[in-house]
This record gives sequence, structure tokens and C-alpha cells, in this order.
Amino acid sequence: MTGPDIIVVGSGMGGATLAAALAPTGRRILILERGEHLRDSPEARDPGAIFARGHYRPRESWLDGAGTPFNPGNFYYVGGNTKMYGAVLFRFREADFSPIAHLGGRSVGWPVSYGDFAPYYDRAETLYQVRGAVAQDPSEPAHSGGYPHPPVPHEPVISDLAARLSAAGLHPSPLPLGVDLDRWLARGATPWDGHPDTCGGKMDAETCGLAEALKHPNVTLQTGTHVDRLLAGATGRITGVAVTRNGVGETLTAPVVVLAAGAVNTAALLLRSADALHPAGLANRSDQVGRNFMNHNASAMLALHPLRRNPSVYQKSLTLNDFYLRGGPDDKPLGNVQLLGKISAPILASQAGIPQAVARWITDRSIDFYLMSEDLPNPDSRVTLRGGQICLDWKRSNWEAHMALVARMKSVLRRAGFPVVLSKAFDRRTPSHQCGTARMGLDPAQSVTDVRGRTHDHPNLFIADASVLPTSAAVNPSLTVAAHALRCAEAVSVGRT
Repeated sequence: MTGPDIIVVGSGMGGATLAAALAPTGRRILILERGEHLRDSPEARDPGAIFARGHYRPRESWLDGAGTPFNPGNFYYVGGNTKMYGAVLFRFREADFSPIAHLGGRSVGWPVSYGDFAPYYDRAETLYQVRGAVAQDPSEPAHSGGYPHPPVPHEPVISDLAARLSAAGLHPSPLPLGVDLDRWLARGATPWDGHPDTCGGKMDAETCGLAEALKHPNVTLQTGTHVDRLLAGATGRITGVAVTRNGVGETLTAPVVVLAAGAVNTAALLLRSADALHPAGLANRSDQVGRNFMNHNASAMLALHPLRRNPSVYQKSLTLNDFYLRGGPDDKPLGNVQLLGKISAPILASQAGIPQAVARWITDRSIDFYLMSEDLPNPDSRVTLRGGQICLDWKRSNWEAHMALVARMKSVLRRAGFPVVLSKAFDRRTPSHQCGTARMGLDPAQSVTDVRGRTHDHPNLFIADASVLPTSAAVNPSLTVAAHALRCAEAVSVGRT
């Protein structure tokens, strides 16, 4: 049997999008996924099972910087982390591609501009069927046209919230989303944020990118396959992919290998592939593999009025970017505000450690927000291996900007008619916006890949996930990962960057 022309490691946003772009070329593509398909079950719409009992969390532990084990919110299914994502598909803002002065330091610029990415954002929005509106967000970068679909409609309480925020002088706008609302709600009247997609209602990597790729007979998906290490020859070319499937090890080969396992696991795989010629790991001549891990500073915020109830089902349809590029001390950037999926009593009780009755009283009246600020690159914030186990030593940065955003939003929401505003920061167990561990750049001494994802050290090894992002910006990275994967696919397809 003839082997593949391209091996793709991972079926999440990067791998699935790249495969969809390359499938029409006719090249034989083998996608390796360590997980299996996410099947429907009663737990899929049970907030207690999802958030309190961790039904979908992986059976693995990583170490933090102090060597303490923790269970990461990293999901191993066909479609990767997008099976659980909030389906928010923002473009990075135009300013995000340039150096920006923050309260916590200065972010680095990208080696490419927003204009370089804009056509690929267009294509990614089409592939993932994004619902949105261009004109209402003051931070929205230039589009060549509108979004493919109108925005997800606000529920009545959220329409009232938008009016209140507008009356306070702000610019609430529709959240750009990849959600088929009718299809999602037909399976059950629940939020999609943080819930597994078992019905195809979210435009995730499996529903869109992978489904498009698998229309072509030259694309094969192989599940239950753990990639143990990559093998490199004396010339630097990747000569094999060592895997374990059903307890049996084998080595697969292809002229081109693309990594799309996520920023943590891609870095860990490169480090785990160290050999006599590459003692620091593959693609690591720069000593940048695993460094500059970023994950956003984020908090949940609940705003409520004791006399007003919120019967919203999904809630997650509004965003606020008035403070994205300004609004902090010295008018520094603060970040993005968006709605969370409606928090229910089991979620709040499990996360806050309060009785169900108290949690129910609060959640019946709360509108729930997700506040996000940029985490700046730091070479000491990194992924390493300890005895083969992943160690994630995340060193938060720019926290003062996030605290300023929390304070600013509390003031805004009180002015908008919510006398009670509560907030809680997200902890380190949720690396859902992980990025930066194999950043792109022009200088091989300071970066891991070029601007389209080809590694500097290995001419047939590419990276198509969030590892390559030089900065985290302050919006969800999924669409930017998809846009990068489309750019990477072009480089793979034509054999140049």
C-alpha cells in the first residue's frame, strides 16, 4: 500500500483546516488523532457532569512550575479542543500585529501584517460559517466584505443589556460566532459554551474543516494514535513519525509532516524527539521551543439585579471592545469583554463552592461575562518535560491591565443598572487559549518557524497550530489559527514559503 504524502498530527482547528485546504490537491493526507470521535450521551448537556464531575476532561496530569500535578482542560477528541470551545471566531485586531505598549510591558510585533492575514481570515470565516456584523465594533479591522451569515440573535435580556451599555456611551456589538443555533437548540435548550458538540451545531474543526477534507478520497483520518516522537536524519529532514496504536508501536513515513497538536503538545513532542544530533529537541536550534507560552488573563464576571431575572438559554451573543486598545491608566489597552454561555446553578456551585440553593438564586438573576486581557510573551513562561511528563510553567504577565479591566467593567455595569457585580479569575487548569511555544519569525536564531509555519531547522516539517503565534492578543485565537493553517497549507502545497 502506498504511503501518505503528508502526515498531519492533530485534527483540531489547525490540522483540520490545513487538511481541508490541501485535500483538493490530490496528495495523500493522513491525519493522526490520539482521541476518538465524541459520541452523544446524556452527559453532553448535563452541566453537573461537564463542569462539576469533569466527565470530558482527560485522564492525564501535567506539572505546574512548582512540580505540582494538575488535570489540564485539554481535550482529546476528533476536532481537538474545538469540540468544547465557545465557537467565538474573532479576527485579531489590526493593531495586534504591531508592537503595543501595555501596562505590563511591550508586546512584540509580528513578522507579518494584518493585511497579509486578511484574505485568509476571509476564507476561514467562509469555511467556519461565521455569524457576525462588521460595522458595530469600533475595533473591527477592515474586511473585504461582510460576514458569511447574520449574527446570532440576542435573547430579550441581552437586547436590554445592549441598550443599557449603549446608553452608557459604549459600543456593544454581536459576537462573531460559528454556531448553527437551530441545530444546537434542537438537541437541547442549553448553552454551547464549554459544552461538547455532539450534534454538529457548533462550527468546530470536525464539523467544518475535517468534514470538508474527508469529502476527498485522498484524505484519511486515523484515530486512537498517539505520536510518540519524530525521527530526523542527518540532513535535518524528518524521516519518520513513531506512533503507538492499540498498544502497538510503528513508524510512519511521509515526505511532509505537519504538527497541529496544540501549543503545549506540539512543543512537548518536539522536545520529546531529542536525539544525538538534536539534544535540545527538534526544531530547537534557537532554544525557543516551549518558550513564550501565553494563555490570556481571564475572569468570569456576574452582574445581577435582585429584582430582575435572566431566563436566557444560551446568552453568548454580545461583545464589548471599547477598552480593547485604550481605557486603562495612561490610556493603555485593557482587553476584550464578551458574554459567557449562561451559567447554571450546578456550574456556579461547583466552581464557587457554594450551596446549590444560593447558586440558583444568583444564576437566575445574573448576566455572565468573560473578561480577557493580553498575556505577553516571556521566554521563561514555558513548556518543558520532567521525566517525560509535561511541565507547564505559566508565568502570567500584564495582570495589572486585567485587574484594571475588571474594575472598569464593574463600574460600567453598575452604571448600567446592575448593583451587584461579582468576579473570579480563571485558574491555570484551563489552557484553552494556549499559544506561543514555537513562534514564527524571520530570524532562525530567535524563532522556530518562518512566517508560514515551516520550521527553520527541518525543511519538511511544518507547524499549523497556535504554537507559532508571536503574541496572544486579547481575543479568542481560533480564527487566527485557521487563517495561519490556510497560509501554511499554501506553503506545503507549492513547496515554498
